[in-house]
Amino acid sequence: MNSGSTVFAQLMAHASRFALDRCIRRYDGNRGVRRFSCRDQFLAMAFAQLTYRESLRDIEACLGAIPERLYHLGLQAPPARNTLSVANEKRDWRIYADFAQILIHEARRLYASEPLSVDLEQTVYALDSTTIELCLSLFPWAHFQEDHGAVKLHTLLDLRGNLPVNIWISTGKVHDVRILDVLTPEPGSIYVMDRGYLDFQRLHRLQQARAVFVTRAKKNLACRRLYSRAVDRTTGLFCDQTVVLTGAASRQSYPEKLRRVRFRDPETGKAYTFLTNDFTVPALTIARLYKSRWQVEIFFKWIKQHLRLKAFYGRSPNAVKTQIWIAISVYVLVAIVKKRLGLERDLYTLLQILSVCLFEKVPLQQALAGAGYTPESSDIPNQLPLFDL
Repeated sequence: MNSGSTVFAQLMAHASRFALDRCIRRYDGNRGVRRFSCRDQFLAMAFAQLTYRESLRDIEACLGAIPERLYHLGLQAPPARNTLSVANEKRDWRIYADFAQILIHEARRLYASEPLSVDLEQTVYALDSTTIELCLSLFPWAHFQEDHGAVKLHTLLDLRGNLPVNIWISTGKVHDVRILDVLTPEPGSIYVMDRGYLDFQRLHRLQQARAVFVTRAKKNLACRRLYSRAVDRTTGLFCDQTVVLTGAASRQSYPEKLRRVRFRDPETGKAYTFLTNDFTVPALTIARLYKSRWQVEIFFKWIKQHLRLKAFYGRSPNAVKTQIWIAISVYVLVAIVKKRLGLERDLYTLLQILSVCLFEKVPLQQALAGAGYTPESSDIPNQLPLFDL
């Protein structure tokens, strides 16, 4: 049995303390702080995510019930509810956003060899957003509709490992397509999007940046076919065409050729029309690329169900963004541990195990791997010999 670090301390050891301190110094996060540092805030909020705490009072009560274990958690003392509330309200959320990006960079390196659903060497991203509803009377800054509040998580997901590369947090009123204005496209990468991002002026910027996009066409798309390629209709393909836009505004916004692929899903019978600027890959690959976009929908469903993103601990924009970025950090950190330790279990199972064994002093791999785990060495260092040799 491990007589030293707790499971929580071993988990946090996979997140570079030096990197977090660098992010804190970048935004002068500990200025005027005497006891409850930004690192303490991160640990307390990570504890809340891993143990499914619902409120600041909940966090205070649970940490206050185990004062003798807080040293092993990394905290000097249990934080008061008001102390944690002020920290979430005042300390710059960009500290935790930058730290999450460092973890994401490490996770992408570990998952770089993960297979895609399509046989491609390029990086494939899915771009989409999800809405988190808020009470407008408690979050008046997050006005969405007449009597509703909401924030949007615009997410760029790397489909090789299903890792969020970047997240832009906005109010619910911000249209999805505006994220293309702040997106920095990677030449050669593929961006898969739904019809909400169909803006030809913005798509032309991706084309000029030598990035590839795959999206769905609208029913009223005005275009003219230049020529067609042969397709195998038994696969569900209808046509594979090269087209140009004929609408006055759309032709001016996107003056170059586009590829239009029509496909009927044999499972649902629903027909789709795709637009892309890639003329090299097979038409069926275009359809499969768009189908892989559903991974981002699964990601949104997963984080809403298994991370604390429905009940927020603070009401200001800074507190909401802080909680979201720390939640993403926990998600990515568990993904890093899963890969580094070679664990076969899915992230949901790992989070469930962590929620009940954070203060156990057992090796992290033993706690997460399950009953089939055998330690590398079965020697017990404090066991006396039974027989003299």
